[in-house]
Amino acid sequence: MASQGVSATTTFGSLIFVNGKNDTLAPVGPLTAGISPGLMAISPSRNVLIAFDAGTNSVYAVDTVKESNLGTTHLQGPTTSMVVPTASALGYAAVPGATVQGYSFTGAVDAMNLLAGGIITTIAVPTAQTVISDSTGVSLLAFSSNSNTANNYVTLLHPGLALPPVDTSCLSGQANSVCTRIPGFDQPVYGIVSGSTAYILNCGPQCGGTQASVAILDLGSLTITATIPVDAATWALLSGSTLYVAGTPATNNDCTGQTTAATVCGRLDVVDLGSQTVTNTYVITNGYHDRMDMSVNGQLFIGSHGCTSIGNVNFPSGEVRGCLSILNTNTGTVIVPPDNGDVTGLQSFTEREIEYVAQDGVLRVYDTSKDILLIDDFVPQGTINIVGDVGDIKAIDFF
Repeated sequence: MASQGVSATTTFGSLIFVNGKNDTLAPVGPLTAGISPGLMAISPSRNVLIAFDAGTNSVYAVDTVKESNLGTTHLQGPTTSMVVPTASALGYAAVPGATVQGYSFTGAVDAMNLLAGGIITTIAVPTAQTVISDSTGVSLLAFSSNSNTANNYVTLLHPGLALPPVDTSCLSGQANSVCTRIPGFDQPVYGIVSGSTAYILNCGPQCGGTQASVAILDLGSLTITATIPVDAATWALLSGSTLYVAGTPATNNDCTGQTTAATVCGRLDVVDLGSQTVTNTYVITNGYHDRMDMSVNGQLFIGSHGCTSIGNVNFPSGEVRGCLSILNTNTGTVIVPPDNGDVTGLQSFTEREIEYVAQDGVLRVYDTSKDILLIDDFVPQGTINIVGDVGDIKAIDFF
């Protein structure tokens, strides 16, 4: 499913069904999703999908089994982070601009009834920027933006215990049944949960902090058991006992090894969780990295926004560069495909050696079966013709 935004005043955006077996538009009609849907999130069982419409600050929910709309929830402001933890029609969104009556700060995590539409409870979390779920779907981890040195914490939430319509348990700073602040981080921005362990990304200098790192958090005792320094850290992907961590360092960010007009590059660190060490580092495109996906044959796609864009893919003359990097994890080779713009969606499949990439509003299809020693091997094999801007892409079937 692709989210399609439009700029025309005579039509609306929608959610488009794509046939992932032959890269064509499916005969099933599109679903309504407001004016300009972009960011999407999907449940682990892929039966519930949600899409955020930036035009109305609303979340549209979809039953992917019945291929029909569910409810619509209006948020108090924009979000860049949503999660559907289980197969139930219950979702959460971090809304940094949400106001809480009686308080001067902004920020909250909204618990959404995706079936009926509407907010069940607004949990006040100052400048809440990101929200992820634990492996059971019972608890959440919330990350706040611009936390200062004395206030670098991750918030553990139990939303099922929060009191509607607004719960302010987090504001006391004291641990309680709804909210616990976990200190000891350095500008934490994202995390990955695996069983009873959370790998928290400390953004460090890229976000105004001191040292980028991966903090290993034991969710049972809520203690940090180890901290692994890395070059930069805003996004990650866990593959077995290997954690791939991407970011753009504030310093030591040259583009050594790449032939490019760009003067600043990002870094991809390969972390072995067994030895808790960085075993390899790769130079990648810069920007704020917030997308990563592994193809079935080991091609790691890393996307960012706000990167150094060079040339024009529509009128190529010399270097063309955007926010996508691809690491062949089998050979250790990195390429930057000749395409421009922010990467807003990545999706692979288990039965096809391809990767769908939503970049600069276009949905590309990459053939990942080829060796990537030459950049020509990774020129997109096709573009799925969706009118409007493609903001995100999610597989709604297991194949």
